[in-house]
Amino acid sequence: MSGTLTVVGTPIGNLGDFSPRAREALAAADFIAAEDTRVTLKLLNHFGLKKPMLSYYEHNKRGRGAVICERIEAGENCVLVSDAGMPAISDPGEDLVAECAARGIRVLAVPGPTAMATALALSGLPTGRFTFEGFLSVNKKSRRDHLEELRGEKRTMVFYEAPHKLAATLRDLLDTLGDRRIALARELTKIHEEVIRTTLAEAANRFADGSARGEFVLVVEGAAQETPAKPCTVEEAAALALSLAAEESLPLSEACRRAAAQTGLPRNRIYKAASAQHEASRP
Repeated sequence: MSGTLTVVGTPIGNLGDFSPRAREALAAADFIAAEDTRVTLKLLNHFGLKKPMLSYYEHNKRGRGAVICERIEAGENCVLVSDAGMPAISDPGEDLVAECAARGIRVLAVPGPTAMATALALSGLPTGRFTFEGFLSVNKKSRRDHLEELRGEKRTMVFYEAPHKLAATLRDLLDTLGDRRIALARELTKIHEEVIRTTLAEAANRFADGSARGEFVLVVEGAAQETPAKPCTVEEAAALALSLAAEESLPLSEACRRAAAQTGLPRNRIYKAASAQHEASRP
């Protein structure tokens, strides 16, 4: 009988956030697939647990994923953990879950802390609709293309960023999106937790010297909602047609056709109103 894969969220900083159910899942597992076994060992030691571990990370996920799936299919139960937060969210665990799903392996989850949602909740920016963009590419073209796609994004945007790349990222965000509100959440749930609510211009200036320390979550305001244009009335469209006719020496029918194209109103209604206005203006 096939075993299961259980995706277990781990603390993003404070070990007190590790739930009783998460500890039970680790205790019941036959083995643990860990992003960094050294980091997970500290977690296990803190809770007095001993379990066989197998590393599973970005650069070995293809071959190691097959090994893990084969062990689960042979009847073992595996727990997947990342170094911090919820596995499979901006994390190579995404591929393992997909492979298990493709093989028909049962996948369970023990929810845990997530830096993305925590930062969003603390940001003070709109949270009703948002888009999680993860880490921006280090490749300049891919990075530029990614940001260009977000230029008109109206939802709040959430990014992850390492301290040594923060200055460049803030400059790129400012250059592409313009000056918007941003919340920079740093070292969440740790002793030096900090949330800086400011603007992109001020943030870019503040961290331009490369002084950033700790892991960051960036929560950026979406593009401003466009104010719907006031609908044009038939009378206004008729006035536009008469103006076009006078300025460009156009037949009234042609001027009405152009006014209809600009306003979206029916040409025949504009023509009728324009004719009436023209007659009313005659001495």
